[in-house]
Amino acid sequence: MFSGFSLEIRNEDFFSYKVKGDEQFNSNKRIIEAEIDKFMFKDGAIDGSAMQESWFPQINADIFISHSHADEDQAIAFAGWIKGEFGLNAFIDSSVWGYADKLLKKIDDEFCKNPDGSTYSYEKRNNSTSHVHMMLSTALTMMIDKTECVIFLNTPNSIDSTEVINRTKSPWIYYEIGVTKSIRKKEPEERLKEIIKKGIFENAQALSIKYNLDIDHLSEIDHSDLLDWKRASIATKDEHPLDTLYKKHGLLGY
Repeated sequence: MFSGFSLEIRNEDFFSYKVKGDEQFNSNKRIIEAEIDKFMFKDGAIDGSAMQESWFPQINADIFISHSHADEDQAIAFAGWIKGEFGLNAFIDSSVWGYADKLLKKIDDEFCKNPDGSTYSYEKRNNSTSHVHMMLSTALTMMIDKTECVIFLNTPNSIDSTEVINRTKSPWIYYEIGVTKSIRKKEPEERLKEIIKKGIFENAQALSIKYNLDIDHLSEIDHSDLLDWKRASIATKDEHPLDTLYKKHGLLGY
């Protein structure tokens, strides 16, 4: 990862690009939704290392989009706009959230039911959930490290605007933004070298937990900045679109 942005946009800004965004989103989901059987050992255990390293193996994305579950359609449409205008691929983090739920259900049905078969063991469920969330968080960290740019959709669904301090109820947003502060910084020149050589909780209603969300390290942008980016990219056709965005915000030293 080289840089990150906090983006404030409206729901309708990229609605016309939803179909193109769906193509990317569904493609990523098909790659991610591999059967758990391929990660099973003969003794019934699960190869957690292989699973967390294989969730995003074939996904090559330029931008990682972090967003609230409630803004999934908006994130998908925005990814479509990025693809349509700049030819850049975006990874939408919610493409794995739903799969994490399916994975948990599959594991719990096989390993966590009580002897009567109609209820689940509380202790076993805690154990399975901790393992799946660990694998997911590790895989997400790898994906953030792999992508060059992270864009956080800063909406009322992701941040509680009624408080002075930015807070979020989403543990995944809290985690992802925290990772962007500590992940290794890779200069865009590394992208050029690579070219030459040739990434669950939000539905819970009863429990409400808020996390302080530090986004000061993310450059603030809005819809007008995106339009400026598009215009500048057209004027500098030979320049990589992300370099155009970085230069506009003074993030490149060359």
